Amino acid sequence: MVHSHYISTEVLTIEVLQEIIGQHKKIGLSEEAKVNIQKCREYLDHKMSENDKPIYGINTGFGSLCNVKISHDNLSQLQENLVKSHACGTGEEVPQAIVKIMLLLKIQSLSYGHSGVQLQTVERLVDFYNHDILPVVYTQGSLGASGDLAPLAHLSLPLLGEGEVNYDGFRQPAHKVLEKLEWKPIVLQSKEGLALLNGTQFMSAYGCYLIMKSMKYAYLADLIAAVSLEGFDGRIEPFDELIHYVRPHKGQVVTANRMKEFLEGSSIIAQPKQHVQDPYSFRCIPQVHGASKDALDYVKKVFKTEINSVTDNPNIFIESDVILSGGNFHGQPLALALDFLGIALAELGSISERRTYQLISGLRGLPAFLVENPGLNSGFMIPQYTAASIVSQNKQLATPASVDSIVSSNGQEDHVSMGANAATKCLRIMDNLERILAIEMMNASQALSFRRPLQSSEFIEQFVKSYQEEVPLVSEDRILHYDIERSIVFLNSFMIELED
Repeated sequence: MVHSHYISTEVLTIEVLQEIIGQHKKIGLSEEAKVNIQKCREYLDHKMSENDKPIYGINTGFGSLCNVKISHDNLSQLQENLVKSHACGTGEEVPQAIVKIMLLLKIQSLSYGHSGVQLQTVERLVDFYNHDILPVVYTQGSLGASGDLAPLAHLSLPLLGEGEVNYDGFRQPAHKVLEKLEWKPIVLQSKEGLALLNGTQFMSAYGCYLIMKSMKYAYLADLIAAVSLEGFDGRIEPFDELIHYVRPHKGQVVTANRMKEFLEGSSIIAQPKQHVQDPYSFRCIPQVHGASKDALDYVKKVFKTEINSVTDNPNIFIESDVILSGGNFHGQPLALALDFLGIALAELGSISERRTYQLISGLRGLPAFLVENPGLNSGFMIPQYTAASIVSQNKQLATPASVDSIVSSNGQEDHVSMGANAATKCLRIMDNLERILAIEMMNASQALSFRRPLQSSEFIEQFVKSYQEEVPLVSEDRILHYDIERSIVFLNSFMIELED
């Protein structure tokens, strides 16, 4: 039996979203959501029939064409033209996992009954989600301010039987899929195109995907750091709770406690040490990893608010009997948060590479480059180069997008968030962090082998054993590209349960 999640006014959390996606749940509209959508559409139809005054985007042009009045007979054509003309995306395809989140978040936003869409339009989006009919959307084209116009236009084209979708294993024209399923294209009514295109679901979907992945990799950064600490014969004192209770940043305290839990029962950490202190990349793990966790908590809070919001324009308020044009589509809160998240992730990668560097440096009884017969064997010399190059790229990618703005639409849209660019480059930073941590894991696993016969904690030993089944220890030089790729696959397959 496939469980379902019903879209309603209940708060959608990142954890619930993860559950829906991770368990491949079907979604549906609650009765409450259906009533909200229908009542709003009926109100709008009634308003249009008795009132001829200009209402932005409903019976006017768009952007700087907002003063051009459109006749009643052309309102449906106006909305269809809007969707087609705004489908100007280019660049790479958005990953299908993110497109699926875009669909869900657009459905969620439309379900509150402030957007004026037809019920059948939202139900068709639900059908797309449940049948894995995923519109082809492109990464480039949104300024993150009038909503994510170009990406959301591509998301909406298949409703009209236009554009392309990924379905049944390959990319194909949307109209062929509709014909196969015997679904007729939706005929958009007044305001519907604007409701579909105005919104922040491109930025929001990227953000939600990144938060879910970041929560996992914040944990893995700690775990891999613990393996490295053992390989480096590091000290336990920097994780003592007394240190962190006198500077009690939440992330710092969480990280220190987690490191102590990972290391509990280790004979390596318990043995007498020759050195008094460890380098910062080991000693300051709680402070650095913890700061990134605190940044992630802030970002998570911003996106929780966003995915439970109405972000199209204009907004319809039935009880107040008004249709108001405002700016809820502006992505500034998301742009700032995504830039912050990118910086936080880049820092996890930066300190990881420094630990890798320490492990290969021939210190504390470890052989140079973590291999027997260094000289004949280069060992782990060059993976650190690779990590360093990726860290450098992340520094460039972490330059904030949100401080930029370019005027558009003849000056009507004179300040934009560039949150879409913040989103796509944050994903690149996340992918890079994954590679950097994979390289640290390779080095940490190898370093730990030189501490035998001493054992680490039962938890770390089991984790390393599982890893070494996929990526064996290096006794003599081999092509390490494959080890890096297998390490990435291993980390990707690692499952943790997200905690609220």
